[in-house]
Amino acid sequence: MNQTSRPGILPLALLGALTGMLSGLFGIGGGVILVPMLVLLLGFQQRLAAGTSVAAILPAAIVGGVTYAIQGHIDWIAVAALAVGIVIGAQIGSYLLSRVPTLFLRWMFMAFLVGVIISLWFVVAQRDDVIEMNVLVGALLVVTGLVTGILSGLLGVGGGVVVVPILMFFFGASDLVAKGTSLFVMIPGSISGTIGNSRRRNVDLRAAAILGIAASLLSPVGAIIATHIPPFWSNVAFSILLAIILVQMLVRTLRSGGKK
Repeated sequence: MNQTSRPGILPLALLGALTGMLSGLFGIGGGVILVPMLVLLLGFQQRLAAGTSVAAILPAAIVGGVTYAIQGHIDWIAVAALAVGIVIGAQIGSYLLSRVPTLFLRWMFMAFLVGVIISLWFVVAQRDDVIEMNVLVGALLVVTGLVTGILSGLLGVGGGVVVVPILMFFFGASDLVAKGTSLFVMIPGSISGTIGNSRRRNVDLRAAAILGIAASLLSPVGAIIATHIPPFWSNVAFSILLAIILVQMLVRTLRSGGKK
């Protein structure tokens, strides 16, 4: 995508609104939806879509995170531990983003989606589960944040698709606490990654602003709806959505004959 073919405000706003709803509903930044949609629908290159997504995540993460916090679904110690790792990891990811071939990024993103879809069928948390915090758990959360930050900067995902299932499966968090904690952690991750991407010109700040503002309007709506959906059906819905996106990306990549 070049400067003369920049998408209009309306398609960006509509895509942002959809992303915001899904962000609040599933506790994700929305990048796992936003990146392929920017590529498939608006003609963004994979690298620019990833960088723009990281920036656009910020407003929705703030609004959605606050909504979960008001409802008491945040583990603040986990937020702090994850944030330490994710800020460092986002810088590493944004550095790698400017050096990894576009086609490789596309296949890596699709492989990432497959992993997330599979994990959702094995992780069904209970609403009263809590994280049993100790020194080892805190250290592991920092490592989780580091890996999440790298993936966030490299693939343009907010990290929720990594953090949410990990918090539920490995750390024993409830689905709502995992989602709320995940959204709050995306705030420093998005800021760190966007700083790195801006330096390397891998972000469209105009598009990110429109997407982010629109997303922030519907993010709290999704967060409220999430409290009324059983964890199992929430996982089912999310996995189906990701599978549809995965198929679309796979078909597009195969039809292009492996070209960028």
